Amino acid sequence: MAVAGQPQGDGFSGITGDLVDGRFSEKEAKPIANQNSKLLRVRLGEPFMARQGSMVAYQGNVDFAFEGGGASKFLKKALTGEGLPLMRCQGQGDVFLAERAYDVHLLNLTNSGLSISGKNVLAFSSSLDWNIERVKGGGMVAGGLFNTTLRGTGWVALTTDGPPVVLNAAEAPTFADTNAVVAWSANLQTQLKTSFKAGALIGRGSGEAVQVSFYGPGFVIVQPSEGAPPVASA
Repeated sequence: MAVAGQPQGDGFSGITGDLVDGRFSEKEAKPIANQNSKLLRVRLGEPFMARQGSMVAYQGNVDFAFEGGGASKFLKKALTGEGLPLMRCQGQGDVFLAERAYDVHLLNLTNSGLSISGKNVLAFSSSLDWNIERVKGGGMVAGGLFNTTLRGTGWVALTTDGPPVVLNAAEAPTFADTNAVVAWSANLQTQLKTSFKAGALIGRGSGEAVQVSFYGPGFVIVQPSEGAPPVASA
């Protein structure tokens, strides 16, 4: 492993600069770790799941295969719109993953559960069970809200569009915009709330505001973005 400020060997002979002085070299301290704030590095031992198209580089003998999750998950994806296109990564080597230069965060689950918006899932351990589930308390408000739930023991990498805030739902009832909420403890009680107010017409909204409310011991991760702005009609 190269050390910042030291030359990297004959392969870099005659080339100098911050890109090749060691500070951006692969970090190998842990099998699964952030290479930097935008990039995840996974050293393959056990297979893992990753978002299709998220691989930006790899070294070694690595195989990437489509992971459908079975007929029931395929139907749930089609019916709910909770898209989580996955690939199974296995073999020997290092895999680097990123998604649109979003911030990457690594969590470890120990006999626990996490509910994550499908668009924020980057990768996770194959030891975790995953499923597409309706957010409880939603009924058919706004067509219902579905998330990807991971349970068990293993690691998960998620992305946020900017630095997130982590709210402790045990301190007070907590509410989040459905487009900004990233993930929450799977044991939290949830409820979808919809309202129509004149004030909601100001800005991006259509007038109908939908939030998720959370109650109980656990945390809620919210990103400082509500996603891409709607396309204006001609």
